[in-house]
Amino acid sequence: MQEFEKTIGYEFKSKKLLTEALSHSSYANEGKKHFVNNERLEFLGDSVLSVIVANYLFEHHKNMPEGELTKLRASLVCEKSLFQFATQINLGNYLFLGKGEEVTGGRERPSILADAFEAVIAAIYLDGGLEHAENFVLRFIPKTFDINSISNLHDYKTYLQEIIQQNREEKIEYVLVADSGPDHNKTFEVEVHLNSNVIGKGKGKSKKQAEQNAAKEALGLMGYETF
Repeated sequence: MQEFEKTIGYEFKSKKLLTEALSHSSYANEGKKHFVNNERLEFLGDSVLSVIVANYLFEHHKNMPEGELTKLRASLVCEKSLFQFATQINLGNYLFLGKGEEVTGGRERPSILADAFEAVIAAIYLDGGLEHAENFVLRFIPKTFDINSISNLHDYKTYLQEIIQQNREEKIEYVLVADSGPDHNKTFEVEVHLNSNVIGKGKGKSKKQAEQNAAKEALGLMGYETF
């Protein structure tokens, strides 16, 4: 724990929060009932991360239009980027995993590392406040960007959101309807709802991937080109 705190540059007042952030659901499910998994922290960390990145881009790219800001934020908070950030601090080495995940390469699985990275953000936020969480996140954000490189991002959720938000009365929501398989090889099924109507479905090995696939199907059914 102390080694990880030194790596991330933050010392927790509540070690329980740090332990929770590093505890995958497979670990709690394999008899470690006193451990709470990091899924709730991941949920909070996703929102905290989005606010921090959006604020940074807004302040440091004052001439960038809204559409490019949206794409740039999406590129920084997607699973691929979070996985890369997590590997920079060797996050996989510190995770509490169940035996199934351990033997199947869970410490290097992008979805697990991305989720744990968000959980760590939330733990820092709850333990020390937004400023400390911001200091942690911004160390991973590059100072310059190739805007042309983000135009090809396969971020169907953002693409769909941009279309739907043209009508402020419309609301989309992603709903997890099923998950199957063992902890180390789950498949998630998600529906995307527009004002409670199902407009797309998707499956994936992580909830984020399933949501992207649901958004892609919705875009296709609506007649939009998916790239």
